Amino acid sequence: MLRLIAPHLRVESVLELDAPRLRGMGLDALLLDVDCTLKPYGDTDVSAEVRAWLDALLADGIALCLVSNGRGPRIGRFAEKLDLPFVAKALKPFPFGCRRAARSLGVDRRRTAMVGDQLFADVMAGRFAGMTSILVRPIHPEEEPWFTRLKRPLERLFLRWMKI
Repeated sequence: MLRLIAPHLRVESVLELDAPRLRGMGLDALLLDVDCTLKPYGDTDVSAEVRAWLDALLADGIALCLVSNGRGPRIGRFAEKLDLPFVAKALKPFPFGCRRAARSLGVDRRRTAMVGDQLFADVMAGRFAGMTSILVRPIHPEEEPWFTRLKRPLERLFLRWMKI
């Protein structure tokens, strides 16, 4: 059971994931959660630093797709700004959205990682989909909706228990 919520890798920020590190892990593609992973919840754009990181990964041949539980129109507008494909209403922690994103990119899910800030959504979805899962520290979690903040204490408890 714990294996399903244990990330393969934990990093402070997506910015730590450069192409050489990803290739060294056997990865060709990243599925990226949006809120609190790439940007604070409620923001409509990413920082210049994150935008440069996305551009560098694409230039190095890493395939990218946004995978969010958010609604289609909001995630679609965000994806359009970044010129990235997306899967909205992904129903994470179920694997359907991750699998659909990998198919749309034409990548092997075993060479793909789901990157996100939540154990009980992003990490589990990646694990269920047979992908690598990468957990990042959430960006401004105090701005998240109440239903997400409600899960954070349990996540912290599991992370301490797993010593990750």
